[in-house]
Amino acid sequence: MLRLIPDNTKIGFMGARKFCYGLSILGIVASIALFFSVGLNYGIDFEGGLAVEIGTTNDSAIDIGQVRGSLSSLGLGDVSVQEYGRPSEALIRVERQPGDDAAQKAALDLVRATLEKTVPDVSFRQENVIGPKVSGELKRDGIIAISVALAAVLIYIWFRFEWQFGAGAVIALFHDVILTIGFFAITQLEFNLSVIAALLTIVGYSLNDTVVVYDRIRENIRKFRKMEVPELIDFSLNQTLSRTTMTSFTTLLALLGLYIFGGEVIRGFTAAMIWGIFVGTYSSIFVASPLLTLMKLDREHMFNDVQDNDPTVDKSRSVDPFAN
Repeated sequence: MLRLIPDNTKIGFMGARKFCYGLSILGIVASIALFFSVGLNYGIDFEGGLAVEIGTTNDSAIDIGQVRGSLSSLGLGDVSVQEYGRPSEALIRVERQPGDDAAQKAALDLVRATLEKTVPDVSFRQENVIGPKVSGELKRDGIIAISVALAAVLIYIWFRFEWQFGAGAVIALFHDVILTIGFFAITQLEFNLSVIAALLTIVGYSLNDTVVVYDRIRENIRKFRKMEVPELIDFSLNQTLSRTTMTSFTTLLALLGLYIFGGEVIRGFTAAMIWGIFVGTYSSIFVASPLLTLMKLDREHMFNDVQDNDPTVDKSRSVDPFAN
């Protein structure tokens, strides 16, 4: 079986925790500063604009470069032309025009007239004018979706583990979301609804990784009652390291394929996910777990809860943490 990490590693992750705390705080501060100074490159989902989906009646391929060139010469600002599903279909997005609804309709008519000249046998599938009210509602809904996801995670972890685990997991998730927003601020990749979906997916991925590590830490706390917490966290992280790296590596392979061959429509989503895999893996090892030492984990309470038939304790594993 393929293994990226050998068995029985003894890497001292906790020894680097202070450096990683500083690195994470620096990244969070930089991301917030970039968000308020540089800002995000919002797509028309959030800024408003025109969205036109076209196809050809004879199923012939659309020359994307020619369409982009003809629309860019109209002086309508940023124009995005992407293949949409098949070579005979395309999605055209134009930034919101200054003025009222009449100005938007005039721009839409101009785009239609230009496409009828540029694309032989063109058919118009959908035409939408996204106004500022709709885009504002989308921004609000996106923020609510992420906030509700984080709150649900906190409640779930709180019931499943002790409060220190819940707080550590939520801090790590905030860390991942803020660094991802900073990534989009510095790269100026388009921030649209698909990126919101990616952020929610990153929350789920990072949480899954963190819960696996937390499960092992809690189990080892009950098995090795005299082991110091930092040593026990290192031991647990090394036990789960192979699973963590293999999961991240295989997920990255799939995402890189989608990023390279998936086209412009999902490029923002896959870019956010690739970044999220790196950040989520880092935070589960260097943020979520070391934070347990800062929050004074109540080990005695966990000892009192343990029972001989506790299904969360895997008694098949060695009781000697240093056994080879």
